[in-house]
Amino acid sequence: MGSYWEDNVIVGLIGGFFVLLVLALICYIITAIIYYYTAKTNGPNDLAFLAWIPIINYYLFFAFGSKKTEPDEIKKDALIWAVIYAVLLVISFIPLIGWLANLALLAIFVYYLYRLFYRWTGESGKAVLFVILSLITLGIFFYIYGLIKKSEKFVAE
Repeated sequence: MGSYWEDNVIVGLIGGFFVLLVLALICYIITAIIYYYTAKTNGPNDLAFLAWIPIINYYLFFAFGSKKTEPDEIKKDALIWAVIYAVLLVISFIPLIGWLANLALLAIFVYYLYRLFYRWTGESGKAVLFVILSLITLGIFFYIYGLIKKSEKFVAE
């Protein structure tokens, strides 16, 4: 039996883990809602159900940011970037070179976040500001703005 201090540390760690788990679940649900309704409104509406599948829902994120105009081209472009993202994610766990993959993952994520905000706002300056606000607030700005814009048509290509 541990000391009183050790017991409190263990309880604190377990409690902290559960708080993080609940926060992650809330973030996942909000992201799925945003992706689902954005896909229903702006396409690809036939694949909106993917928003509810963890990890695979990034396919929609890449579809929203695609610069292609034809639905088949958008789907192909999104699939290519989703595969690249998945490969980089696996590489990121390899010692010594993993940090390069993490930098690439961050760059891709920020670019596609910019593209999503740009398509919602139609203004490059606002999109950059909204990306910065999302990064500073650890995604809270994205969740709020995304919930507001989820059912509105994109204003830019």
